[in-house]
Amino acid sequence: MIGQTVHEIGWFSFTCQRFRAYCELLKPRLSFLVAFSSIFGYVLGSSGALNWASLLMLGLGGFLISGASVTINQILERDLDRLMTRTQDRPLPTRRIKLMEANWVAAISGLVGVILLIEFTNPLTVLLSLLSLLLYSFVYTPLKRVGPIAVFAGAIPGALPPLLGWIAATGTIGYEALILFGIQFVWQFPHFWAIAWVSHEDYQKAGFKLLPSGGKKDFKTAIQIMIYTLLLLPMGLLPAKFGITGINSALVVTICGVLFLTQTLLLMRDSLTEGEKARKSALKIMFGSFIYLPVVQIAFIMDKL
Repeated sequence: MIGQTVHEIGWFSFTCQRFRAYCELLKPRLSFLVAFSSIFGYVLGSSGALNWASLLMLGLGGFLISGASVTINQILERDLDRLMTRTQDRPLPTRRIKLMEANWVAAISGLVGVILLIEFTNPLTVLLSLLSLLLYSFVYTPLKRVGPIAVFAGAIPGALPPLLGWIAATGTIGYEALILFGIQFVWQFPHFWAIAWVSHEDYQKAGFKLLPSGGKKDFKTAIQIMIYTLLLLPMGLLPAKFGITGINSALVVTICGVLFLTQTLLLMRDSLTEGEKARKSALKIMFGSFIYLPVVQIAFIMDKL
């Protein structure tokens, strides 16, 4: 009886570890952000009562397609991930999950995600979702070893979720959808480059070249980060200008934009001196970017409701 209980505990522990490894493969935090951005676009695009079934299935479908994209990314980069400290504990480098299993996870999550979007949205949403998966997995991923053009390529699928949400709600690509796409597109650059600054030495081990201006952690790169962050200020006001949202969210967006911009100015200052100070400033920008986007999107939603 005791031996059976120990066996059951061991099986349960093994099952939990496997489940955790599969969850890691789907990068739930990133995939949830994709799902939330899609829901955000759907809410802004909706008129009248929300179709909750479509809203929830859009979010779930977006989560699964994002999960498929990042799984393919890890499959293609599994050997490179072993070289970097930040990625060497992922399921494939540690062999907690076999390559064939990862292929099945990518295929099943992608297929189920597409089926949900076919059933609950429209053909244009499905088509652009597939385009997003292809761009992220098979364009952005290999370009990371080519040069900073990868950031531009990655910013396109990264900015598609709110546009997809708007299209799922309206069936069309209007100027409103392009504004939402534009805000998230521009946001990608300070976000990506801050991560690349913080992880620069690690990225060099894998041959990733993501920083602009010659790929160096210097004043020129800090200026590039500042310029794109500065662009977020006028772009964040466009939804209010065109009547998508109102003055309350415009105020929140302006405050968040100024705080975000301040962080980049500090990086410009600190980039003039070598050492840990600039890295800490870049780290603050990285975390600031994680805060900026959901706060701004929630402000837009609250203003719309």
